[in-house]
Amino acid sequence: MSKPKILQEGQSYTFPSYFELPYETEDILAELGYSFSRARMTLPSSQRVPQRLPELRQQIEELLPLVTLSSETARREIMVAPVLSELARFCKCQMRLEYPLQVSSQLKGNLDYLLRNMNTNERGKNFLVVEAKNDDLSRGFTQLSAELIALAIAEEQDILYGAVTVGDTWRFGLLEQQPLHITQDITLYRVPDDLDVLMQILIGIIE
Repeated sequence: MSKPKILQEGQSYTFPSYFELPYETEDILAELGYSFSRARMTLPSSQRVPQRLPELRQQIEELLPLVTLSSETARREIMVAPVLSELARFCKCQMRLEYPLQVSSQLKGNLDYLLRNMNTNERGKNFLVVEAKNDDLSRGFTQLSAELIALAIAEEQDILYGAVTVGDTWRFGLLEQQPLHITQDITLYRVPDDLDVLMQILIGIIE
């Protein structure tokens, strides 16, 4: 007896649809043609960090006791946007918010944050960040995976990094087109405690 399909033919799926699907990440990705694994990843890392990083850490630490991070808007404005804005400023890369992307009826929607390094001689490097809803990193990673697949197809990139975050916690992922595989990093990075390490990784990926 064949296994029932998760993604129904003729039905439209946006990126947030993958967050809502009550299935394991590996089962959903298998229907999109990708294998999946969890591992401790060795991520790119830069020795350079922004001079303004201590000020950013202080800003976040001072605001955290004063703000309730129960809404997506609060997490975005207090925790996520300041980190990515400093990354974009330091690396001189483009940052797109709610970037529209459609490659098929099953892979379409808006990307929360798309950062592009246009300074490389090769095709511009892309880095994708998804802000997970409801503090759910697991389902957030499923949505991130779908967006990585769509972006890799649209940009014809063989290797693509992304991250899912709930503001104070980040998890990275890697898409490889040869073979069609997505790896989820088992390491979590906390903000503000791991902000220095997190920023070194973000810069390493972009550069």
